[in-house]
Amino acid sequence: MTAMSPIPGFEDFEPLDLPVQGRRLRGRIGGRVDAPPLLLLHGFPQTHVLWHRVVPQLAPHFRLVLPDLRGYGDSDAAPDEPQHTQMGKRAMAADVLALMRQLGHERFAVAGHDRGGRVAHRLALDAPEAVTKLAVLDIAPTLDMIEGADWRFGRAYYHWFFLAQPAPEPERMIAADPVRYLHRKLGGWGAASLAHLHPAALAEYERAIQRPEVVHAMCEDYRAALTCDLELDRASRAAGDKLACDLLVLWGGRGIVQALFDPMALWRAASRGRVQGEALDCGHYLPEEQPEATAAKLCAFFAQ
Repeated sequence: MTAMSPIPGFEDFEPLDLPVQGRRLRGRIGGRVDAPPLLLLHGFPQTHVLWHRVVPQLAPHFRLVLPDLRGYGDSDAAPDEPQHTQMGKRAMAADVLALMRQLGHERFAVAGHDRGGRVAHRLALDAPEAVTKLAVLDIAPTLDMIEGADWRFGRAYYHWFFLAQPAPEPERMIAADPVRYLHRKLGGWGAASLAHLHPAALAEYERAIQRPEVVHAMCEDYRAALTCDLELDRASRAAGDKLACDLLVLWGGRGIVQALFDPMALWRAASRGRVQGEALDCGHYLPEEQPEATAAKLCAFFAQ
């Protein structure tokens, strides 16, 4: 594993580097050892570093586990499989479930942003006995987003379809200038610029996306979304599967999710537990654009 660069907010955290399901998941772990466990999952095109501005407020109250998702950042990727199941949300959820159990946490809370929220959603459906509470940040349920897609969705979320094209075309196009592609993603979806990013965090994202295996894993993530994930979500919906735990829904008031969907209505329809939520005054990247407000909402919800 590459030596970890110092990131503000992670001063008292330890490296996380454990074998899970035949590969290694890496990231950071910190917070109070005797506190309730909270798993934090990042999204595309980032790493666990996404949470660095939020963890100082969470650390006194929770035992925090922050892995890079399989294939992202410094976590190992899995060999390609038919229908891209190696990057399906069920496989990624199984990773983090095994990780938490290896750390001694049979029951735990989860918060996920972007792709991490989709992994967390599948985790809570597949292992309801393990997830005590769930928070999803700036997403609507994947199935509702795909089935509700129109020209506005295609323009805002074109990357879903670009990254899902057969290999190796998206990988080659990103490889032409991966840092420029990263900056375009991080400066969009309501963020308007890169001003919300700490230079050390941006450097970590830049380092990761310059690894071809990371770009391939990201593309496989989106290929899975339109193949095995979509089939699984449809099967779960047909079976009447719903979230059993309490749910917090946060989204960016200047982002795309609110412009195209009604997040609260969709998540209420997907849940049997209590659902609460609100928009924050930011774009897509809540933990970095509005870290204090994000941390306060997460603390209040998970401490209830």
